[in-house]
Amino acid sequence: MRRMARKAIHSDQAPKAIGPYSQAVQVDAGKMTFLSGQIPLNPATMEMVQGDVVAQAEQVMENLKAVLAASGLDFSHVVRCTIYLTNLGDFAKVNEVYGRHFTGAPPARATVQVSALPKGAQVEIDAIAVS
Repeated sequence: MRRMARKAIHSDQAPKAIGPYSQAVQVDAGKMTFLSGQIPLNPATMEMVQGDVVAQAEQVMENLKAVLAASGLDFSHVVRCTIYLTNLGDFAKVNEVYGRHFTGAPPARATVQVSALPKGAQVEIDAIAVS
């Protein structure tokens, strides 16, 4: 698997990241993979995982990991994510789960609160990866 040139960008003239994300990520031109939003469905049963937002976030990240792997990629290729939460009060809990999956410089990211997600999910995450 070829590694892309990926550089985390930081400016002291802009606010520091308040979680596991970079202010910006710069990449050389390459093949872009756009991952659809994943909700906490168990792929074997197509049922929502049981448990709190932490359990749901864990399943979402596993689902993203599986789609990345099917594309010949992993979390190190992700340059942008959006996290959708039905309760922004869950930000810190989801941040902790999300952050464990990015061992290097994390991707650029936005987090937003939404009124509802499919199947009653509490969290959904989409991603863009570059190889």
